[in-house]
Amino acid sequence: MTTYAYLRVSTDEQDVSNQRHGLLEYANKHGLSNIQFVEDSVSGKISWKERRIGKLIETTKEADIILVSEISRLGRSTLQVLELMEEAASKKIAIHITKDNMVMDGSFQSEIYATILGLAASIERRFISLRTKEALEKRRADGLPLGRPKGSKAKSHKLDGQEKQIRMYLEKGINKTAIAKLVDCPRQTLIDWLKRDGQGKGRGKAVACSNGQMIN
Repeated sequence: MTTYAYLRVSTDEQDVSNQRHGLLEYANKHGLSNIQFVEDSVSGKISWKERRIGKLIETTKEADIILVSEISRLGRSTLQVLELMEEAASKKIAIHITKDNMVMDGSFQSEIYATILGLAASIERRFISLRTKEALEKRRADGLPLGRPKGSKAKSHKLDGQEKQIRMYLEKGINKTAIAKLVDCPRQTLIDWLKRDGQGKGRGKAVACSNGQMIN
């Protein structure tokens, strides 16, 4: 059995320090040793599967434990958190929410928590559906067209609003790894977006790291 402590790293060093201290204190209190810290700097808005917590869930084994200070560290929405916890449960991995003394390990109590989360997720889905329906009704009442305008490209990607900034970085020869950090997204997400829009070809020059390895 391995115990992992998951940290959502932010620019606030005090916050990171508090997370680490709280997780260690919880581990000592419950007799958990040999803690392996996993730090994640990607925004919680990104799907959990694209963050380090997704990789952690994928590689952990049955009976392993993941410690996290607050449930909000796992994701920004109830839907995302519930999906992550369901995946962990299917692999029989226990998740401990230390500040709330909540343990999701397949026990009866954790099933109650999961039921509550499921209800909250269902309510969230209904609110999303209702907001979408209301927005469509308003456009219809205002005589505006519904759906994607003909001949236009819908902005359905999180990087669409940062096109000008990304183009500027590419023109300056900044490599894609660095650009991905600047716009707060995984490198592969940036590459996929560039391929979709046919941008970045021949740009983003490779640069040498301190160890002589080339990155792009």
